[in-house]
Amino acid sequence: MIKKSIDTFSRFFVGGLFIFSGLIKLNDPIGTKIKMEEYFEVFAGDFGSFFHYFIPWSLEIGMIMIILELALGAAILIYWRMNLTTWVLLGLMVFFTFLTFYSAYFDKVTDCGCFGDAIKLTPWESFTKDIILMVFVLHLFWYRKSYKPVLQTTLSNLVVIAAVLICFTLGVYAIRHLPFIDFRAYRIGNNIPEQMIAPEQPIIEYVFEKDGKEVRDTKFLTEEGYKYISSHILNEDKIKPKITDYSVSSPEGEDMTQYTFKGKKLLIVMFDVSKASTENISEIKKLTEQLEGKVDCFVMTSSGSEAMEAFRHEHQLAVPYYFADATVLKTIIRSNPGIALWNNGTVLGNWHHNDTPSAQEILSLLK
Repeated sequence: MIKKSIDTFSRFFVGGLFIFSGLIKLNDPIGTKIKMEEYFEVFAGDFGSFFHYFIPWSLEIGMIMIILELALGAAILIYWRMNLTTWVLLGLMVFFTFLTFYSAYFDKVTDCGCFGDAIKLTPWESFTKDIILMVFVLHLFWYRKSYKPVLQTTLSNLVVIAAVLICFTLGVYAIRHLPFIDFRAYRIGNNIPEQMIAPEQPIIEYVFEKDGKEVRDTKFLTEEGYKYISSHILNEDKIKPKITDYSVSSPEGEDMTQYTFKGKKLLIVMFDVSKASTENISEIKKLTEQLEGKVDCFVMTSSGSEAMEAFRHEHQLAVPYYFADATVLKTIIRSNPGIALWNNGTVLGNWHHNDTPSAQEILSLLK
């Protein structure tokens, strides 16, 4: 009876968590790609430069990992070919657990990306999560030969195949457009300057000793007899702004950050012009021409002036450009190039270059 209860819990806990984690990442495959690139950079420095060869394939590797995660979750729920499924599952969990421990112990990657931008976990929280998950994975692995498929073989095969095909289709769609659900601080409706302000001021609790007893207070006690011991912040999770690294400068070095928050702004985000898609650049150029005098249009890039000037000249993109950090630009929008519409710092729209809006659509949002 106890084993059966553990079997059921393990099945739904492991399968459900893998599906949840996979769906969060499937929502934003480009985010997973960025995280994979970060890991490969770390591994290249710590284990061998050959990891640099994986960086150009980060998107493909990330998609394989996402689809595998979702397929394993579905397979566990229906007890599909449990001998094969649990071996793959165990191998994946050993890899994930090593990854999160390595990140936490050596402070290499501060966010594992386990749940994308939806749920942020510290490295040690990620490692703890994997240890707990591993307990139930090991239970499923140990009793793998005793589980009987929930569905008939043909139907089970169809469920797993359908899961893979649907996930692949949704992933490709998210890559060629934008995430279905935006969990980032630059999502539509957010005011960027407000996101740069801490929600709360620090609340400090002081620890004192008086007459051999510990006394805690949010005020620093100066009365006679109180001996200061230590202090700590009570609301540490609420004193950090959601956006801490947004900064914009002109080619001449002038700070343009506040300028981007004033009035109607159309941002053409190209974090790397050498890798920017030119498939729809003519539509973006046409959009800027139609908005001239009505909306301030400019490019935001992390590429150098020489590369940016060459790109503008080649595509006759007659708009100014400013510089920002590549990581920030990748966070603003998951497209290279991408388009964002801000009005007094509030995000009114985000578009992949495959969905370049019309001038009429832009102006209607600004009314």
